[in-house]
Amino acid sequence: MDPDLQRFLDHRKVERRSSPHTLRAYGHDLGSLAEFLAPRGRRLREVSLKELRAFLATDPPQSREGGRAAPATMNRRVAAIRAFYAWLVAQGELAGSPAARLRSPKVPRKTPRFLDVDEAAAVVEAPAQAGWYALRNKALCELLYGAGLRVSEALALDVDDLDLHERLVRVMGKGKKVRVVPFGPPAVEALNTWIAAMGGEGALFRGRGGGRLSARAAWQIVHDAGVNNGLAQVHPHALRHSCATHLLGGGADLRAIQEQMGHSSLTTTQRYAHVDAAHLLAVYRKSHPRARGGQEEGELG
Repeated sequence: MDPDLQRFLDHRKVERRSSPHTLRAYGHDLGSLAEFLAPRGRRLREVSLKELRAFLATDPPQSREGGRAAPATMNRRVAAIRAFYAWLVAQGELAGSPAARLRSPKVPRKTPRFLDVDEAAAVVEAPAQAGWYALRNKALCELLYGAGLRVSEALALDVDDLDLHERLVRVMGKGKKVRVVPFGPPAVEALNTWIAAMGGEGALFRGRGGGRLSARAAWQIVHDAGVNNGLAQVHPHALRHSCATHLLGGGADLRAIQEQMGHSSLTTTQRYAHVDAAHLLAVYRKSHPRARGGQEEGELG
């Protein structure tokens, strides 16, 4: 491996705390660039803009659409290249980035799958399996939909991260950013039942052996809950997206939804003032379907 590439990956892992998926993608794409340059007797730090464009014109066979690299794949490659050369510049090892003028193709936006309110209610209220597993699965689905959490966020939770009285959960999101997120009475009921059944401390969601539930297992739980209710292709992100969609339909403003979802990296987020927890809680209780019922009228915001 090119020594500069190894240093870059080490930097991303240790200092930027990039995910294993990101590190694999960067290593693959920049490794492919190094292989492209090798017959030309060039190292990564010696590349020109022309050579970068020539490399990007080569199509990875596994990512072709109609004979050309998919826009998403091309964007990933460009992002890896830009990040690598920006890092070399920041290290003072290059005067300027040869990738600064690279352009990324536009990627058509796909509409994420979401459920209507009745479908979402059916999925979270009647998941698959029985007994101990059914209690866990219901609590997981209620929280994914009721709070709009990423599956990775939900699976990282400990019991102590919950405030069931105030109906709030402390979440560690992307970039190690912490946010406090509200959820509704149905999730409180499901979580109370589950916690009482499984012991009441440590990891909130556990697998068969007692360890923290895996993302693969959580995906299967949500998928099976969909199948159990006659719905195909239901996955954790569908519950998260349904939460955001139903909040918007219930009258929540986009800023509150961004705060709820933890979308702090969106450029539109920067245009708005900070939404404090009290306001977020009031908006949630007014807008989200699972925030209604079982509470006194004065508590509904």
